[in-house]
Amino acid sequence: QVQLVESGGGLVQAGGSLRLSCTASGTRVSENAMKWYRQAPGKQRESVATITISGTTIYADSVKGRFTISRDNTKNTVYLQMNSLKSEDTAVYYCMALRWATYWGQGTQVTVSS
Repeated sequence: QVQLVESGGGLVQAGGSLRLSCTASGTRVSENAMKWYRQAPGKQRESVATITISGTTIYADSVKGRFTISRDNTKNTVYLQMNSLKSEDTAVYYCMALRWATYWGQGTQVTVSS
C-alpha cells in the first residue's frame, strides 16, 4: 500500500521560508514523477513543482526562482524548499506520486501572514 506523508507546513511571515517534506512508503520516490500541488480556499488545485524520474524539475511561473523541489532517494523523501514566501502562497500543499497510478498525501497547511 502506497502512502505519502507530508510535513513541514505552518505559519510564517511574508518573506520567510519553509521546507515541506513528503515521505513515501510502498513505492520509491525515484521511480515516480513526484509533484507538489497546492489548493487555496475557493480555488482549484494547482501544480506547483515537479521532479521527474530522470531528475528534471519543472515549476509554475508563480513560484519560479523562489521554490525548489528536490528528492533524497536514501530517505525516500521529496522536499519543497519555499523561500521569499508571499501571502498568495497560503494554501494546503499536497504531495503526489505518478507513474502507473496516482497517489496523494493528506496535505499540509501553509499560511503566510503579511
